[in-house]
Amino acid sequence: MSLKPCSKVEVKYTQLFINNEWHNSASGKTFPVINPSTGEEICKVQEGDKADVEKAVAAAKEAFKNGSVWRTMDASGRGRLLNKFADLVERDTEYLANLNTLENGKPFKDSVGDVMFAVATFRYYAGCADKIHGKTIPAGMLENFTHGNSFSFTRIEPVGVCGLIIPWNFPLLLISNKFGPAIAAGNTIVLKPAEQTPLSAIYIASLVKEAGFPPGVVNIIPGYGPTAGAALTAHHDVDKVSFTGSTEVGKLIQQAAGKSNTKRVTLEMGGKSPLVVCSDVDLDEAVQIAHDALFFNQGECCCAGSRTLVHEDIYDAFVAKSKALAQKRIVGDPFEPNTMQGPQIDDEQFDKILSLIESGKKEGAKLECGGSRQGSKGYFVQPTVFSNVTDNMRIAKEEIFGPVQQIMKFKTLEEAIERSNATEYGLAAGILTKDINKAILYSQQVRAGTVWVNCFFSGSVQTPFGGFKMSGQGREFGTDALKAYCEIKTVNQNSPEELLDYSLILNSEFDEIKC
Repeated sequence: MSLKPCSKVEVKYTQLFINNEWHNSASGKTFPVINPSTGEEICKVQEGDKADVEKAVAAAKEAFKNGSVWRTMDASGRGRLLNKFADLVERDTEYLANLNTLENGKPFKDSVGDVMFAVATFRYYAGCADKIHGKTIPAGMLENFTHGNSFSFTRIEPVGVCGLIIPWNFPLLLISNKFGPAIAAGNTIVLKPAEQTPLSAIYIASLVKEAGFPPGVVNIIPGYGPTAGAALTAHHDVDKVSFTGSTEVGKLIQQAAGKSNTKRVTLEMGGKSPLVVCSDVDLDEAVQIAHDALFFNQGECCCAGSRTLVHEDIYDAFVAKSKALAQKRIVGDPFEPNTMQGPQIDDEQFDKILSLIESGKKEGAKLECGGSRQGSKGYFVQPTVFSNVTDNMRIAKEEIFGPVQQIMKFKTLEEAIERSNATEYGLAAGILTKDINKAILYSQQVRAGTVWVNCFFSGSVQTPFGGFKMSGQGREFGTDALKAYCEIKTVNQNSPEELLDYSLILNSEFDEIKC
């Protein structure tokens, strides 16, 4: 399949999606979507707020009620719908990748990768839909701890109405890792995309309807965090919220959940992930891994290897090669095939990155290359490398979320482990070494949800992802993600004597077979 980048993307949908229908916002307000490559407006989108969230939640609640089409659908039916939906997303890969690049600014080839990963995620959870089930339990009576007439089993049931809040750095990919497990488990959803990148989410709403999902199962409300997002997290009829974004906003969501109905919360938040480079590595390979770990996706990645700790024996050579590699990085139009780095998402993020770069200069870090805006149009930042970075500097402590590599020096692995853990974050970590003992020790002692050994960003939909400490709670991807969208119900009942006798016979025969 030959996919072609095209900057002249037709925006087909700009409205709210509620109950399988397109709606204007209740207030009549719209908001602009900005092309980060140019700083110019792409289009205006309907701005959802509290009134629209109320309508969407009501639709999701109605779709979830007992006896509804959705609640009475066989689990395999949910899987078939997810598979059909995945087919439609795959069919429209070229369009979605172009739309993603237009609104987000990432290179087209990276947008294609995001769409393909999303398709794989939807298909994975389609396969999970009819494999979510409980178990029977040999339970005794509490009074005398004998079996008596007791028969116990568990049911795995959907949580209910789920609010999904999506960030702007992977607009479609991060829809799939919430939408997929939520729907596979039988929930209904109200999804709020980031205000910077609503177009991909709004478009897939049309595919939801085309795939044949019942009305109200999937609802999409573009809007701002303090209005639409806050209304969703505080709503008493929302049973669960899944959020990916900053730690600051994650704290607000957790507070809102507690103040409303103590809804379940999954949070995947910030990171300041260490990548430890030992002296025994292949230097060129290690430099490339560390470069990709930081500069991938314009540095706009929560688990980026943003603290590069390099052993003192190879430090100077590592810095020199890292500088040379960063200077070769091609920054520019994300629709051009050779572009490696596009713009930052918006003016706010652009200004934050440049401010943190200035703080690095003032606090004594050595600017090896970059450090300024690139060009005069759009939100492009030069690939930037700092050396002589110390742990107390802002650039070593704060999440920059941009193309700024900080290279730090260490002497012993024990020191590197201690410094890796000396942060409020714990999303990911990595180590590059040929010594398996060092790799095992580091993997055991670093406090991070994901540890990469001799690689970075390696993973798949099958592997759970999430953070320790202030990087979040709960896990996404893999079968572990399903747990966040399910409730366990235990059913204890007294059984008739004849049923009890039959079950005891079966258990006896099974024991004989095992022997």
